[in-house]
Amino acid sequence: MDVVVIGAGLSGLVAAVCLREAGADVQLIEAGTRIGGRIQALRDPKTDSALADLGPTWVWPKYQPVVDHWLGALGLETFDQFNDGDAVIAGYGPAARRQPLPGQDGMVRIVGGPSAIIDRLARRLDPARLRVATAVTGLVEDGSKAVRIHLQTGETIDTQNVVLAIPLRVAATSLHMPWAHSDLTDLMRRTPTWMSTHAKAVALYDRPFWREAGLSGRIASRTGPLVEAHDHSGRDDDPAAIFGFVGWPPHLRQQDPEGLKQAILTQLTECLGPAARQPRQLVVQDWATNPHIVTDLDIAGPAQHPDIGPESLRQAQLDGRVRFTVSEVSQVSPGLIEGALAAGETAAAGFISNGSSG
Repeated sequence: MDVVVIGAGLSGLVAAVCLREAGADVQLIEAGTRIGGRIQALRDPKTDSALADLGPTWVWPKYQPVVDHWLGALGLETFDQFNDGDAVIAGYGPAARRQPLPGQDGMVRIVGGPSAIIDRLARRLDPARLRVATAVTGLVEDGSKAVRIHLQTGETIDTQNVVLAIPLRVAATSLHMPWAHSDLTDLMRRTPTWMSTHAKAVALYDRPFWREAGLSGRIASRTGPLVEAHDHSGRDDDPAAIFGFVGWPPHLRQQDPEGLKQAILTQLTECLGPAARQPRQLVVQDWATNPHIVTDLDIAGPAQHPDIGPESLRQAQLDGRVRFTVSEVSQVSPGLIEGALAAGETAAAGFISNGSSG
């Protein structure tokens, strides 16, 4: 059985690994210059080790059996999210105040971050069968019961089976798919891509100084620019870090990126103390600038967490030759890391159990 996986985010990588380990000939195509999709790490330029997460951070293996399975299968460890001490609450009264905020039961971080999942999945694939910086422009039914994949380079690839592991809105608005009926493409357009319009800020410090003041590093704010922030230090507090979700809408962030950074530093200083003014590094990852992840439909509408979508999105298309495989189509934890893992497993299992020809 030959399979082409389009999209090397988490769900695409899981599907590719499961299919390859079942004996399939798997080729992986990624439009971006790196693998991992919305999972990305800020890395040390000298050692390439992950310093902080620029995409998703948390998992809940206590309540997420698919995550628990893959952490074990990939040999990854976790540690508790730091939440000791007071949070700083701003914009809910005349002045900011300190108070404890409860953490979420079972919330943990992965040693090395979620990018460690990507790194270990990649080891299980044939690097010669991975192409990055290769955009797909169309999926067309071929008369020989194959699927012809059109690339932006002008090349075509014929294959028996396709795992389409890119955001559904991106697929619906950028791929030529004449076999896809209007009801299906409309449903794809109405499926939001979770966190696609968000921006995440990470500030690295020499030490977690806020803990010395009895602070947890958490911030909840109505005034921003960070609407929410958390301690993001490594398991051994190296590096010390704070991360936060930016509340400014995409057009404001992109109009004045340096002004945004200065506003973030001012907020961190007001909430955590003067030492916050001078981080070793401050990075803002704006996902709304990535056309492989976000579309105008995402930017124009409210940021919605996807509900469990209709079964038609999990069914094989084009006489069983195409399967959608992104976190947002999962029946469990859509939009989250567990949803991506489960979607990749499900797509691979569908092709394997189908006994596709080849």
